[in-house]
Amino acid sequence: MPDFTTLSIAPDPQHPRIARLLLNRPERFNAITDDMPGEIRAAVEWASANPEIHVIVVEGAGKGFCGGYDLAATAAQHIEHPCQQESQPWDPMVDYATMKRFTEDFMSLWRSPKPTIAKVHGAAVAGGSDIALCCDLLVMADDARIGYMPTRVWGCPTTAMWTYRLGPTRAKQLMFTGDVIDGGTAAAWGLANQSVPAAELEATVMALALRIAGVPRSHLAMHKMVVNQVMLSMGLEQTQMMATVFDGITRHNPEGLWFRRYAQENGFKAAVQWRDSGRPIPEGDEARALIRDMDARKPS
Repeated sequence: MPDFTTLSIAPDPQHPRIARLLLNRPERFNAITDDMPGEIRAAVEWASANPEIHVIVVEGAGKGFCGGYDLAATAAQHIEHPCQQESQPWDPMVDYATMKRFTEDFMSLWRSPKPTIAKVHGAAVAGGSDIALCCDLLVMADDARIGYMPTRVWGCPTTAMWTYRLGPTRAKQLMFTGDVIDGGTAAAWGLANQSVPAAELEATVMALALRIAGVPRSHLAMHKMVVNQVMLSMGLEQTQMMATVFDGITRHNPEGLWFRRYAQENGFKAAVQWRDSGRPIPEGDEARALIRDMDARKPS
């Protein structure tokens, strides 16, 4: 089996046609490190090349699916990172190259000829929702949550899957508010294929995976290719390019820099509480003035 640091993948012991891809950083709510996207791609490529595998189930260890990018330390400290540059002016193409690579890594779940199923318990939020929505199918526990809270400030979903999975009206609602929805709502809106009580999630996902696994690989690949081509014809790749550029801007414009400085001065948790509370977020000249004040208070 392949050996990874942030996840594992192996055939299900009872059902060898099903691969289990487990995001495995439970101590950090399976938060995304710089290594995880590439490991997801490598794991998917291993399963795609394995002739015994017909379907891939993606799940998270511990209390939830994935809590998004592991950026708390980057936000709360003066750390230089391609996606969180302290130097000014920031280099958008350095940011874009990194985030585009991560997006393409997540999209390996979408491109794989093998159907992929996201099994979501706990939460799939921020970048974790990108991973879940790159899967072909989504099954959630009733009390699980999915959403992209950083649309309020400091983020834009680079995979742009919300509109393609939900339609424009619901996607706008979630992008404008940064709200999360539970599994029941996700199923009612058509985002999730099914929502079931948490105790039934494993059995439900495995029943679906087994049903799919009985279909010849070539048929599965062709049907997936047809549906994916519709999304490509609608402009998915161009939309992702725009979203990835905008994601970098949200982290380096005055509002994004204010969020980072506030996190550095008050802690990442406090910055997230402000972001998610609905309290107006400083913008434009107000944000610039607050940034200057916080920078003046930094230890020399």
